Amino acid sequence: MTKCASEELAAADKKLNELYKTIEKRLADDHDTKKLLINAQRAWIGFRDSECTFAASGTDGGSIHPMMVTMCKTSLTNIRNQQLSDYLKCEEGDVTCVVPAE
Repeated sequence: MTKCASEELAAADKKLNELYKTIEKRLADDHDTKKLLINAQRAWIGFRDSECTFAASGTDGGSIHPMMVTMCKTSLTNIRNQQLSDYLKCEEGDVTCVVPAE
């Protein structure tokens, strides 16, 4: 079970990195916004890790604990993936969009 959970997290993390790199490339000419992205992503990683430590604290010390942390991280990473994916779907001319269209 823990192995499956780890594999699911690895897949979610891989997608996260792909989406993040795509956004970075689109922001290559906008250093200020790119810096905001970097700061937001670092803060999000800290949030995800802290949230999952908290959420799984009821199983602390138990054999299921690592799997619970991993499942939480996978869930939050999938949510983040959707957020990043949405940034890449902006239409040209949408002034509310922070990531320019291709």
